[in-house]
Amino acid sequence: MKLSTLTLKLLLVLLLIACQSKPSTSSPLTYLALGDSYTIGESVTDRQRWPNQLVEALNQNGKQFNPATIIARTGWTTDELSTAMDTTEFAPTYDYVSLLIGVNNQYRGRSIENFETEFIELLDRAIVLGDQKGVNVFVLSIPDWGVMPFAEGRNRTQIALEIDQFNAVIQTTCRNKNIAFFDITPISREAETNPILVAKDGLHPSGEMYARWVDTVLAFFNTTGNE
Repeated sequence: MKLSTLTLKLLLVLLLIACQSKPSTSSPLTYLALGDSYTIGESVTDRQRWPNQLVEALNQNGKQFNPATIIARTGWTTDELSTAMDTTEFAPTYDYVSLLIGVNNQYRGRSIENFETEFIELLDRAIVLGDQKGVNVFVLSIPDWGVMPFAEGRNRTQIALEIDQFNAVIQTTCRNKNIAFFDITPISREAETNPILVAKDGLHPSGEMYARWVDTVLAFFNTTGNE
């Protein structure tokens, strides 16, 4: 039996509607952010935290993410983050994992050697939480708090030097393990002359600075293929 042109058109329309109404079978992606005050967003709102800004930007760009899982607290050093992770009930794995840690090691005068050992252990744990993939794990450099108003009267040059030394360890470790590394320290140093990048406490980044960090790492999510 030969179908009329009108009937064929109606069948095509119904087929298109059925395809469009078919529910998506893919689950939202998951993201775990590990760190300290910079990750928990000290002195900014929850929405202004950079992991939350990142997820919001990704969702607006057509991705599908659950809210970020943030394991971070103001003041944490590498060993304190590790201890907290020991008692945290994580999901079996995460689609993406980030790590930003070390400023409090520098602030408390801890050695580079101690930091290197503990940072490597944390990064290895992050890789495991990312299902051993590595390509879905990324690390941010330590911001320079020495440019902030809080550091007035301190040796800003020495602080910058030490931050650079800690970041050199981080970058080398990431290179050796083929982990993505994002150097946001130059952005943090712009706060010396741009007060809009400083949070109300005079020490931590503002939501505007965190947005700049997000812009820096967004491209990472277009290259890793975790869809």
